[in-house]
Amino acid sequence: MESSFKKNLRDELDFQDIKVKELSAMTGIPKPTLDSYLGVRQPMPPADVAVKIAQALNVSVEYLVTGVDSRLVPRDYQQFQPFRMILEDLAVLDQDSLEKLTVMLHALAQLVRNRQPLSPS
Repeated sequence: MESSFKKNLRDELDFQDIKVKELSAMTGIPKPTLDSYLGVRQPMPPADVAVKIAQALNVSVEYLVTGVDSRLVPRDYQQFQPFRMILEDLAVLDQDSLEKLTVMLHALAQLVRNRQPLSPS
């Protein structure tokens, strides 16, 4: 059975699009050591190493170990996929289109804040 730490670390690296080599540079932890936590050799690092990894990824050690961060809503990576697709689509828009979209989003946010029904005009 796959270690929770290993799975959560892999999921977080994938989610943030960070390579093991990059995490190594961010933490000062040798790449082969990080590879061992993602492989079959060692299921979980010592606490001080887990803290370095969590700090570099801006997550809690609790999240890396258990998959749950009591400070946040649990992360569901499938839930974030549509947002990632939206961001990719936004990245190709020109400035004029982005400004129009910003106006529409502000109007939508105002409707939601005022609890008005969302209906087309």
